Amino acid sequence: MAVPIVTMAMIATATVPAEAGAVRDQLVAQLSQRLFPLFDAVGEDARHMRTLRADPALSVALQAREARRAACADAPLCIAHAMLWTAEEAEALTRAAATLDDVAAPDDGLAAQAGREVAGINAIVRSYGLGDVPPYPDIDGAGAIDPREREARLRAAQWLAPLPRAGSVQAMDPSFDYALALLDGSDRTDAVGYEPRDGGANRAAMERARAIDWSRYRYSAMIVTGIGPEVEGMALSPVGKYHLRLAADRFARGEAPFIILSGGRAHPRATPFAEAAEMRKALIDRYGIPAEAIVIEPYARHTTTNLRNAARLLMMMRAPMNKDALIVCNPSQSAAIESGDFVRRNTRELGYQPGTIGARLSPTELLFRPLPQSNRVDPRDPLDP
Repeated sequence: MAVPIVTMAMIATATVPAEAGAVRDQLVAQLSQRLFPLFDAVGEDARHMRTLRADPALSVALQAREARRAACADAPLCIAHAMLWTAEEAEALTRAAATLDDVAAPDDGLAAQAGREVAGINAIVRSYGLGDVPPYPDIDGAGAIDPREREARLRAAQWLAPLPRAGSVQAMDPSFDYALALLDGSDRTDAVGYEPRDGGANRAAMERARAIDWSRYRYSAMIVTGIGPEVEGMALSPVGKYHLRLAADRFARGEAPFIILSGGRAHPRATPFAEAAEMRKALIDRYGIPAEAIVIEPYARHTTTNLRNAARLLMMMRAPMNKDALIVCNPSQSAAIESGDFVRRNTRELGYQPGTIGARLSPTELLFRPLPQSNRVDPRDPLDP
């Protein structure tokens, strides 16, 4: 039987499917939306792209960036440096972004969000491309890797960044896709590991929250902070198990309708265990807490983001913002949260306070009221923005 021969002419004249166009990488698209919500929205709307590219100051900055990349020829390390945004280039971009209309803005405006997203690119490139030591080196960054592997990741990001991707701003500047490729190449896509946050393990609790009478409860929720293990292969630390006993005992009083468990893949570096998910299993299996009473926050890797991310979930649940939540944790962590140093740490790491810390009711309990600035996305911490 003769085998049919397919010629290039046949391919050229073949019917093109209606959906033909740039490929949509579902994982990268999800990561882009989570880390760079402003510029992800720009990439999805040609009108916004035209607005930015028509800005005179930004046009000059983008041309300078393109020339800098071109001067690198095919040198991966040079290209990584060229992807960084200078202060002047970042200012041009943030000023132009502030003129966009019909784009969802955080509480502090589009310019501030644009600044955070550009700073996020720089943080990702420096940590995952250039090998700079991150603020928390034990759990963040790429870690110690072979120089050949680092070059391979740089080379892959260099090749991936200009490849057409549906919904990308790469036609304006490839640095966004370059940063995403570095995270993907390092297998650090933690920021989208449990999306959507109102689905999956949280679906039953989120559905219950829509119909609940919040006035029946003294607290909107109990927030149980993570304290991850330092032993490889360990899902929950001994102190984490203590937190669960505290939470189960306190929940039995009926003063809060939900337990928010906060803790991501933090300790040790690149652990496969998200602490919140492991705590949820233990509360259900060991203590009989119903699934519809548990909300997991499986991203936070620091106490600052434990509270910021819990505040985000309370807002997502439409909990009343004038009602206290109750933080439950060990005495040392509770005292640290109450301290002035924690306020300064929030200012230094987040740029704001995720909420108001209230009275410390006992060595293991203190009050907390979330504030709306907790909804700001900050990709300078790309594993937990």
